[in-house]
Amino acid sequence: MIKDYLVTEQPRERFRKYGSKSLSDEELLAILFRTGVKDKNVKEVARDLIKDIKGIKNLSNSSYQEIAKLKGIGEVKAITLFAALELGKRVLEDNIDVIKVNTSKDIYNLFRYELAKDKQEKLIGIFLDNKNQIIAKEIIFIGTVNSSTVHAREVFKLAVKYSAVKIIVVHNHPSGNPLPSKADDEYTNNLIESGKMIGIPVIDHIIIGKNSYYSYLEGTWVKNI
Repeated sequence: MIKDYLVTEQPRERFRKYGSKSLSDEELLAILFRTGVKDKNVKEVARDLIKDIKGIKNLSNSSYQEIAKLKGIGEVKAITLFAALELGKRVLEDNIDVIKVNTSKDIYNLFRYELAKDKQEKLIGIFLDNKNQIIAKEIIFIGTVNSSTVHAREVFKLAVKYSAVKIIVVHNHPSGNPLPSKADDEYTNNLIESGKMIGIPVIDHIIIGKNSYYSYLEGTWVKNI
């Protein structure tokens, strides 16, 4: 509709003149959605979505099916939105091989958005070359992490596959508290000892919580980052 065209043209013009960083969350959504509904223009639909999910940062906690049910959204807009999110993730992942890891915080910053709000516990292997550059990352397991459910061989099998020189493992605590459990301690010790025998050292195990992480290498809990 003409009225929707005029509304969406405003953020598009700002995009042309000043770039994407100049746009608000509402304006970026309006560009993706393109049209509104009978009683709301597209910017109002975008504004209501942000209000319904209590901030754009909570979008990752929702499924496209949940978003599609919201008034003014529907399946097409929801799919468009989640396709854009997935594309952004893939662009970031394609650049991961040029990332050099210097500290545990580097790892936290790489995975905080992917894992901090995840409702399932995930174990990810990060495989490094001799310059501490990331060769690959891979989800090894989804579920409670311990030696009985995730055998060390699964980690080292991937390390050999990628010709890794060093390994870092990362997992999240959905509770938000990153402090390690006894099972975490046992699993970490098992990995470290296995790495010594195989000759591919596990140099850190990082547990990600809400706005915090725990590093076995540093032996510290870093809060309120």
